[in-house]
Amino acid sequence: MSHPPDERADELLSAARTATGDELRSLTYFTEADVEQLYLRSDLSRTADLVGFAENERQGFHAQSMYADTQLGDYRFTVRVFENGYLTRVIANDHGVWVTTDSMEMDRFEELASALAAILRSFDHA
Repeated sequence: MSHPPDERADELLSAARTATGDELRSLTYFTEADVEQLYLRSDLSRTADLVGFAENERQGFHAQSMYADTQLGDYRFTVRVFENGYLTRVIANDHGVWVTTDSMEMDRFEELASALAAILRSFDHA
């Protein structure tokens, strides 16, 4: 099982909490081969299909190259809007996370993605 070392998991969770506060619902780390939920808010049930979610979110690994060299610039992150909250996917190299939150102001998503991407990029240098 490939997962971030505990200190990296703590770093990701700390960055997510800082950016989202009480709106943080969950944090899940994934690679092409694995998925691990790092946090789930206590008022939520563990019924999410993490493997199914991961299959969908892994498409982001391909988005990095698919959107390369476009006039839009480099791919940064994805926000999906749902009836009861948001899912933000951030990928850097071979590592990704998705974060679910309650409703928040849009600029907080950019803050969240930027902080998480910096940590994910550092995984390749550890």
